[in-house]
Amino acid sequence: MMSPAIELSNVSRKFISPKGKVTLALRDFSLQVREGEFCAIVGPTGCGKSTTLGMITGLNPPSSGSVKVFGKPVSGVDPKIGFVFQADAVFPWKSVLDNVACGPIFRGLDPSAARDKAADWVRRVGLAGFEHHYPHQLSGGMRKRVALAQTFINEPAILLMDEPFSALDVQTRAMMQEELLGLWSERKASVVFVTHDIDEAITLADRVVVLTKGPGSVKSVYDIPLPRPRATEARYTPEFIDLSRQIWADLKAEVSI
Repeated sequence: MMSPAIELSNVSRKFISPKGKVTLALRDFSLQVREGEFCAIVGPTGCGKSTTLGMITGLNPPSSGSVKVFGKPVSGVDPKIGFVFQADAVFPWKSVLDNVACGPIFRGLDPSAARDKAADWVRRVGLAGFEHHYPHQLSGGMRKRVALAQTFINEPAILLMDEPFSALDVQTRAMMQEELLGLWSERKASVVFVTHDIDEAITLADRVVVLTKGPGSVKSVYDIPLPRPRATEARYTPEFIDLSRQIWADLKAEVSI
């Protein structure tokens, strides 16, 4: 039987403040993500969603339990993992092309070849003609396209996304969701996508995991049977609306406790 791409088993994570106060972010948390699966995580503020991503990267080891990537214990930062943050992780002094080329150059690719590869990815995310613009000359949606190109150019086997579209307006957010699904469908990385937006989770994911209030653990899991390719219009179907109501009921129960 093939090992999951990501496996967290009975994980707990404690944080200790400078004054010695202990905060338990996750408790007895278990999650498996299959190869090529798009998994979204939703939950109340402070339930450990971002902490979960930190453990998968190896930057935030668990206090107890185990975290494995492709069947091997996480022991450091894995180059097979890509990360898209809520804030734009772009270098303001570099052009769009040079920002996208940074990853391959850092990994040892010849700079000329890296820029050729970056030019292709800039085109693929719809920024042809903006190669020599700087981040301050771009809209929020365009900067997010740069971030996606920066990540996908490294061909990650696992993609971790921490509320990457939350700062965008509704129309741009919908466009970026479709852009992400298009790129993901080509590469089929295993995705863990953290969001507060239930409709966004259903639009994007194969499976939505709902966490309890902190310390977080799994409250419920919803398989999303909506067919792909899945456009924004899918959210107006009765199946989508029913799923949204069910997930909201779970979340509301946690927030109301």
